[in-house]
Amino acid sequence: MTERCQGDTRPRTGPRARTAIVLAAAALLAATSAAFLPGTASAGTTLGASAAEKGRYFGTAVAASRLSDGNYTTILNREFNSVTPENEMKIDATEPQQGRFSYGAAEQIVNHARSRGMSVRGHTLAWHSQQPSWMESMSGSALRSAMLNHVTQVATHFRGQVVAWDVVNEAFEDGTSGARRNSNLQRTGNDWIEAAFRAARAADPNAKLCYNDYNTDNWTHAKTQAVYNMVRDFKARGVPIDCVGFQSHFNNDSPYVSNYRTTLSSFAALGVDVQVTELDIQGAPAATYRSVVEDCLAVARCNGVTVWGIRDSDSWRASQTPLLFNSSGQKKAAYDAVLAALNNGTTPTDPPTTPPTTPPTTPPSGSCTATLQDSTRWGDRFNSQVTVSGASNWTVVVAVTPPQKVSNTWNGTPTWDSSGNVMTMRSNGSGTVFGFTTMANGTWTRPVVRSCTAS
Repeated sequence: MTERCQGDTRPRTGPRARTAIVLAAAALLAATSAAFLPGTASAGTTLGASAAEKGRYFGTAVAASRLSDGNYTTILNREFNSVTPENEMKIDATEPQQGRFSYGAAEQIVNHARSRGMSVRGHTLAWHSQQPSWMESMSGSALRSAMLNHVTQVATHFRGQVVAWDVVNEAFEDGTSGARRNSNLQRTGNDWIEAAFRAARAADPNAKLCYNDYNTDNWTHAKTQAVYNMVRDFKARGVPIDCVGFQSHFNNDSPYVSNYRTTLSSFAALGVDVQVTELDIQGAPAATYRSVVEDCLAVARCNGVTVWGIRDSDSWRASQTPLLFNSSGQKKAAYDAVLAALNNGTTPTDPPTTPPTTPPTTPPSGSCTATLQDSTRWGDRFNSQVTVSGASNWTVVVAVTPPQKVSNTWNGTPTWDSSGNVMTMRSNGSGTVFGFTTMANGTWTRPVVRSCTAS
């Protein structure tokens, strides 16, 4: 591919500037969700506030050099509840000379974010790229020792200030081999990634630890499968990995794919959180931006989305105008689509937090059958999913038990009777599966499918 996302060696914001991100943990987000509402924004009016209402974050990459730009910081402070230093936490920035660490620019971003109630995601502790010259010239056990010391020192310095670390970045090759990247770090031994994660856990035990990569969006790609197999192995052997980041730099050569949601849910099923970590889309098509956000919302362990920059002029792909704000800081159609997705968006259905029971099935009515399946449960609400068979155009009637109320629906057009406890859901062209969230209000009785009618 002509665009290689994080693997692209062209400058972004400086002579060696590159971009990446780390991610925040769902538990910590839930515990501090009130702090994620930047300023006085109300839920539904800004990206961060709307995401926080869903128990997620909506973040952006931040450059310290732009914090003096009033237009930039106005948008940052208003719209986002999570930040990632764009280059300021990378290896060449934090350890320019071996054993001599420099944190000033990174601390500037961290202080700006934390003082405004935003979470910070640290990026990146171990990477084959953007190494300082002293590290580039090292190899073998000396390099392994230097890498682990870097992980330990940087993670320790920011301990308690960063909710998650992008511990290792871009360790796999592109193409069809599914192999590890032939980097100087890989040549220190195949266990170097595991060693980096163990060092990060020791240095910052309360932060979530993530693996981050690009061109892993398509579930069928060899690179995606290779990362999946590594994560599965780590979980099986107790290697401390908590999350996986999908950079999702979409463009004409690396487009958004229809199985993107499958990728997110498949990784989540391994027992890790997943995040969209560096989103930008060539031309900023509103429909594609909305699809990405909806895919994340549909997966329970997808904690949030981060766009890689605020305005098009801040992007490493400025000529592709890939972000939510134009170079003047005006909202684009893609912004409106993302905000609508966050406000109307699907509620997570994968994976379920309680074992599903045998689903009841309605008898056929006009060659249409509806099957209800239990899904995710929270402290005060639960999800249900209904699968319709025998008709592409359908009407399904579902009843909940008072004082329960349906608070959210997806993939259908709902109406309610006067009691508000009987919902008629009609097909809206989104397929044969729909879902809804029920506010329990102290009653956990399962909803009942009363009828299914084909039309």
